[in-house]
Amino acid sequence: MNKAAVMAAAVLLALAAGAQAEVWALRAAGMIDVEKGEWRADPLLLIDGERIKSVQFGAKAQPPAGARLVDLGELTLLPGLMDMHVHITGDARLHGFRRLEVSLPRWAIKGVANAKTTLEAGFTTVRVLGAPGYADVALREAIDAGEVPGPRLFVAGPSIGMTGGHCDSNLLPAEWQQRSAGVADGPWAVREKVRENIKYGADVIKFCATGGVLSKGTEVGAQQYTAEEMAALVDEAHQLGAIVAAHAHGSNGIKAAIRAGVDSVEHASFLDDEAIELALEHGTWLSMDIYTTEYILGEGQKAGILEESLAKERKVGTIQRDSFRKAVEAGVKMVFGTDAAVYPHGDNGKQFARMVQFGMTPAQAIQAATVNAASLLKQPDLGTIKEGAYADLIAVAGNPLEQIKLLESVPVVIKGGSLVKDQR
Repeated sequence: MNKAAVMAAAVLLALAAGAQAEVWALRAAGMIDVEKGEWRADPLLLIDGERIKSVQFGAKAQPPAGARLVDLGELTLLPGLMDMHVHITGDARLHGFRRLEVSLPRWAIKGVANAKTTLEAGFTTVRVLGAPGYADVALREAIDAGEVPGPRLFVAGPSIGMTGGHCDSNLLPAEWQQRSAGVADGPWAVREKVRENIKYGADVIKFCATGGVLSKGTEVGAQQYTAEEMAALVDEAHQLGAIVAAHAHGSNGIKAAIRAGVDSVEHASFLDDEAIELALEHGTWLSMDIYTTEYILGEGQKAGILEESLAKERKVGTIQRDSFRKAVEAGVKMVFGTDAAVYPHGDNGKQFARMVQFGMTPAQAIQAATVNAASLLKQPDLGTIKEGAYADLIAVAGNPLEQIKLLESVPVVIKGGSLVKDQR
């Protein structure tokens, strides 16, 4: 290792220990300008605490006197990646009846491990769309307090849904009286459930507008909740300042959710022309998990996924990918959402290649996981590299606009100006 590399390594160790100078500088061979979808040469970032102080370009750009310089050599910088649909406390090895064996404290502990894995994969912000017992709220608080490592979390708490629906628990017979915490029926009951979730720390509301693949006894495309229930839920959430995500596979449920004013539709498998037009008209974001089908059909049986669910996925997977292509071609707003926990946490980046395979340019796929995701969350200081933004950054060994699979293995991760990972 040459002297410059030794000095850079020493600085990064100091950053990892939280001992960085007030202002430090970061140089790389290139940077992805995510707003323009372009690679730019020779960026120099000045970082002050958690935020980016300035962005300059050109080999002649120099840090101010006294500022430490970290040179990443031939790597390319990007904003930290953002996944808008994860279940941070979930475990891809435990599906179906196996989930009944796990206690709430155990799920919470799994979330601690999953958060670290997700962050080290380059995802510095995630939206958690459902977790039992507000374990996601507790994890967010622990991360924010610096007690455990993890991404920035925007959390939903228990998912809201109708009795017997996808967001209920339908595995046991009636004598067990099993009922998920988010079950609510009727317009006033769903308003109450929204208020309850926000009371206990949720900053996002997630509800089930249709049946699902991994729930027992639900028809994947069938609408759940009436238009009146959806409208009440969305109105209450927006009134309290929360964005709303609707799990929806079937076209009727998708359209009802969009008309009700949801901010994003998750999965969006059975898109018809009217649904696409409505999404365009309302500016609704779509979050389509087009990687999960491979894990479900390849590994799901070993993980305990029910045969009923495997049969549903065989039906849904190809249709969803066709819908994804149609939505991209129509210009619908899209964010990156993977449904992590259906597959192992940390593999989030594998979806980028599928998004490109099924219709996006590499720039569009990266934008879905950066500026688009930040727009959905109403967080303009995330998902971009600019003055005043959070210093959430990753670096990869090449240009991901030319090799999108580089985002499956991220060697350098920085969150809030502090080094998380350096495996150059």
